[in-house]
Amino acid sequence: MASGPVVNAVTLDITSTASIKQAASTLAYKMATYYTGNNTGDNPGNLPSPYYWWEAGAFFSALVDYWYYTGDTSYNAITYQALLSQVGTNYDYMPTNQTKSEGNDDQGFWAMAAMEAAEMNFENPPSSEPGWLALTQAVFNEFVSRWDDSTCGGGLRWQIYTFNTGYNYKNAIANGCLFNVAARLARYTGNDTYAQWADKTWTWMTDTGLMGSGYEVYDGTSNTDNCTSIDHVQWSYNAGIFLFGAAMMYNYTNGSAVWETRTSGVLNASAIFFKDGGIMYEQACEDNGATGNCDTDQTSFKAYMSRWLAATVKVAPFTRGTIMPWLQASAVAAAQQCDGGTGATCGLHWTWNSTNDGLSGVGEQMAGLAIIQANLIDEAPELVTNNTGGTSVGNANAGTGSSSSGSSGVLTDKPVTTGDKAGAGFLTAVMLVGVLGGTSFLIMGV
Repeated sequence: MASGPVVNAVTLDITSTASIKQAASTLAYKMATYYTGNNTGDNPGNLPSPYYWWEAGAFFSALVDYWYYTGDTSYNAITYQALLSQVGTNYDYMPTNQTKSEGNDDQGFWAMAAMEAAEMNFENPPSSEPGWLALTQAVFNEFVSRWDDSTCGGGLRWQIYTFNTGYNYKNAIANGCLFNVAARLARYTGNDTYAQWADKTWTWMTDTGLMGSGYEVYDGTSNTDNCTSIDHVQWSYNAGIFLFGAAMMYNYTNGSAVWETRTSGVLNASAIFFKDGGIMYEQACEDNGATGNCDTDQTSFKAYMSRWLAATVKVAPFTRGTIMPWLQASAVAAAQQCDGGTGATCGLHWTWNSTNDGLSGVGEQMAGLAIIQANLIDEAPELVTNNTGGTSVGNANAGTGSSSSGSSGVLTDKPVTTGDKAGAGFLTAVMLVGVLGGTSFLIMGV
């Protein structure tokens, strides 16, 4: 890959709303060029190879964010189409046009995109179809049905199906999806059962050691030894998903001391992902040479950390003093990695400042967009709830096999059945390159 100095970096005045919006517009336009799902014969909602289905869900979350921050509706049509085209016949983001290798985290990223659409009051689906809230509730209920008490005292497995590599791995991102979704549903609906599941998942993380005593969030553990060995690799998106979930619980509990401590703990532990004056970097892979050694998935992780840091400021304002300097320094540095020409292509290594690293792709572009637009969080609308202007229709029984119309219902915890596992997936074909002792999974399809 060629590398060299940036000739025309994207112009960004971090103190100017107009400048931030213009930079975001430039990067969003380039990001949208990677999408082929609206081409004749292609499947709406999918990204081309080498990008896995879960990242497509994250891609459209970024475009919901873009609309939320800027008010620009340019990409709303393709986003709306994508979020509905991948719901599947059971309205649970397990589309039958994918292979049966969908993992819990893959499903979770689409659920979080739907939840974001509900929280940001994105255009609702037609009344004949489930709303964004109901789609998220369906995934939550399926997560609950897969909670596995047979080993490790509980937790979600990485994979849904026994025949997929990684089925015996219980990891932070799968359980982070459950925690994050549960916390956000609690705040949006006011139903405390969701909050109880958020607390249960957090407790399981700490009991197993997947969350350290200093609130470090580690990658995962194998249930073949009853989760007694931990892979201590730290990824930014694992920290981010628990940070925002904890902030949501802080908000839901009206600023409880417990959740303030937990939110602060994860935030302080997240300092590992910032250096050179507060610039974000993926410390587990970016330090490994010029190419960074980050795989296709890992190049996108900073996008999610950026998104969740900003959202944390919104629902837990006491974090602002720590987070905003990180967002500002990182955005300025990221802009220097985007070439500013007609392509506005972004690189990976924000800490390289004005020296472009020659890397590009959906992950790098999405991360550049996410960190820059995150600096609009102070003037962005509040994230809504059922009681504060939210318009998304829910169904608390969605995904349980006893769905009924409406937004009320009793959550149930039922055993996993063949029916729960039917219908699914995406090409996650994961390889295990090393389980524990400092060697982590090669993340393919997360």
